[in-house]
Amino acid sequence: MVCGEHLFRNFLLPTLATRVDGSSPVIASSAFSLLQKLDKQLCRALGCVNRPVSDFAAWKITSVTLLPENARESLKNPSNQSVLQVGIQNRLAIAVLFPNLEISLTDAEESEIKKIQLTPQEWLPTAWQDSHPDFLRQGAPAGEIFSSALPISLPQNAAGYRVRIFYTEK
Repeated sequence: MVCGEHLFRNFLLPTLATRVDGSSPVIASSAFSLLQKLDKQLCRALGCVNRPVSDFAAWKITSVTLLPENARESLKNPSNQSVLQVGIQNRLAIAVLFPNLEISLTDAEESEIKKIQLTPQEWLPTAWQDSHPDFLRQGAPAGEIFSSALPISLPQNAAGYRVRIFYTEK
């Protein structure tokens, strides 16, 4: 059973991890605390690497706004440059690997006309990356909120957008 827990730590830890917003049931908090202690002991005994998990459910998109970069210039400039402001949060009480972002631009009929995929290196603020040089290996700290302003060029027929997070298989 102990070896089974260790092998499934990437499943159990995120499943039982408490939410930073306090919405986790009390029993989940107790179980998670016990699991963390057991996991630390196993890692110490087996020499495992305590790395962040990849869990789609850990992430919450807190805000998304698409704004013209300069409203007056957008009428004169056919490139239709805009800024997408995105806020996402790691809701778990453990480190989680950074996801990729995908922006889907749609026309008036909600048909996708352009898809933009961004790696963490592309969407995370440069200042944050500079102050956390090992961020890809260490993951996003528990509860951390990341806000980015991403310049994008909109097609002339763009009428809407969607933002989602995803992990790629390695």
